[in-house]
Amino acid sequence: MVSARANGPKSVSIIPERTSDIKTLRIGSWIRDRIILIDLGFYKYGIFSKIQNSGGYFVSRMKSNANPVILGLNKGCKLDKGRIKGKKLAEIINGLNGETLDAKIEIKYYKKENTGRRELILEEFRLVAIYNLEDEKYHVYITNISDNLLTAEDIAYLYKGRWEIELIFKELKSKYQLDVVETTNVQVIEAFIWISILTIIVSREIYNIVRMLNPDRQIARFTQMRWCNVFVESSPDFLREVLCYIGVNDSDIIKTKFEVYGSQAFYPHVNRERFRDNLWA
Repeated sequence: MVSARANGPKSVSIIPERTSDIKTLRIGSWIRDRIILIDLGFYKYGIFSKIQNSGGYFVSRMKSNANPVILGLNKGCKLDKGRIKGKKLAEIINGLNGETLDAKIEIKYYKKENTGRRELILEEFRLVAIYNLEDEKYHVYITNISDNLLTAEDIAYLYKGRWEIELIFKELKSKYQLDVVETTNVQVIEAFIWISILTIIVSREIYNIVRMLNPDRQIARFTQMRWCNVFVESSPDFLREVLCYIGVNDSDIIKTKFEVYGSQAFYPHVNRERFRDNLWA
């Protein structure tokens, strides 16, 4: 779970890769008065209902094959209510001519009971469709955030916050080697994951200090990806300062390095004969 507002990890859990995304999200009291931005891997109407019933909010892109019934238009929508109400999304979206759609929709889904029977659930959510000039198509969102709180444009802008989250995972993979863990050892895998998480937390702390020390510069130009390059290149210097702060001097560091080198360079197979064994003086 990553916080777009805090610009870093909010909580971390380690789950087997074969587990589907949707099973990793547990909705509880923590969601109250919070907004969760979720991608299509977590798209499930039952989850949307749980978030709403728990006092939380969500914004998600709507699946391309979703075709909800439009119950009515919200107050900021300038479209003709008569030709929209009661229609399904697929019937009217191609005729919007670039206009923004902000509507109340009805969603139907089945909930499985403990008895094995399925109960039909009807829910009302909000649909926002905004034409994207770059993609030349509509971006359609589903949410439970009231139009009294955020406009349709605000919903689309809010969802862009997910890009900040995508950048964090890109940073973890491209700069902190989280995508090249060549081992099946569970303990080693967990160690690599936690090293990456702790590294990005330290990086963010220093990143925030750098921004605070430069109050006269545009904050937006202190980009994450540019900063992580600086951090990776400078990390030996940061480590040396930390070690000196806790009382480890340069001679201790060099001694430790050579101990590590000696361990890593030593061939582990004791009984294997080597061609060079008889050549060393």
